Amino acid sequence: MSKSITQRILLYIAVVFILVWCVFPLYWAFISSIKPDRDLFEKNPSLFPKRVTFENYVKVFKERPFHINIKNSIIVAGVTTALALAVGSLAGYAIARLRFRGKVIVMSLILAVSMFPQVSILGALFLILRGLKLINTYTGLIIPYTAMNLPLTVWVLQSFFRELPKEVEESAFIDGASKLRTLWSIVLPMSAPGLVATGLLTFIAAWNEFLFALTFMQKPNLYTVPVAVALFKGASQYEIPWGQLMAAAVIVTLPLVILVLIFQNRIIAGLSAGAVKG
Repeated sequence: MSKSITQRILLYIAVVFILVWCVFPLYWAFISSIKPDRDLFEKNPSLFPKRVTFENYVKVFKERPFHINIKNSIIVAGVTTALALAVGSLAGYAIARLRFRGKVIVMSLILAVSMFPQVSILGALFLILRGLKLINTYTGLIIPYTAMNLPLTVWVLQSFFRELPKEVEESAFIDGASKLRTLWSIVLPMSAPGLVATGLLTFIAAWNEFLFALTFMQKPNLYTVPVAVALFKGASQYEIPWGQLMAAAVIVTLPLVILVLIFQNRIIAGLSAGAVKG
């Protein structure tokens, strides 16, 4: 067996291993969600359910306000994504195209902000939001989420803007278009892969965030999905509704997986922008 064939076989084995490693938890959550409760604790669990029921999915919405939790997450994550893209586009375009002193310092500060752990600013941020009466409000989550996601948005978009041909923008300037008009009408449409990549990453980060949501949202009707799932309770304090937990995990994870699969080409193009020059 030649060396190239051996390397290819090892590569395929590694790919299969990584695929199983990533997909198996979602598969196990799905089959656990369609099993009756009494089958979840069988001594010899199988990879395929012996009996199938969708009772757990019904209970998630019937016994709990899970549809309200999903609505809260959609509102918070959606507005956060829109704000991050709007502000990040302006900042990224300015860094990529404008000449000003201290550009390196600005980029270094942006990178430094992204390194702060959430827990280190949690207490101070809570006091600020409480003073502004933003606790238990969507705004109280959207503002911190936008601030935490802006560094990634600015870094990815400025790298993408930097790779766009300047000739198109110069033609627009000659025709009398302002920089904002050029950004809106020419640069952003050409930057669709970068916008999709950063938008999805921002949405997923806001959708999955737990610490801020748990601290700043203290009313059950305002819980986002991660907090609601973490606080699922059974009929008694000693019971954990594993079937409903698995059903909720599938409900909130599957749409994100589908979105990533649909836009995977644009995500790769957006994240790899600026990596190769020539």
